[in-house]
Amino acid sequence: MTLCLRGLERDGLVKRTVLASMPPHLEYELTAMSISLTRPVTELGMWAIEYVDDIDAARAAFDAQD
Repeated sequence: MTLCLRGLERDGLVKRTVLASMPPHLEYELTAMSISLTRPVTELGMWAIEYVDDIDAARAAFDAQD
């Protein structure tokens, strides 16, 4: 999880804040850039739902070739 969060931070998709407390506490928040992904990701999910049967059929046809 740490590597994933660090990668997202490096890409500018999350902001990490270290709070000076005992024990130290970290907070993560989405950046404006990551929030802008909401619409495209939602549309991709809707596309996947619409075509799930076609994807399953294509996979079955491919797997049957072996």
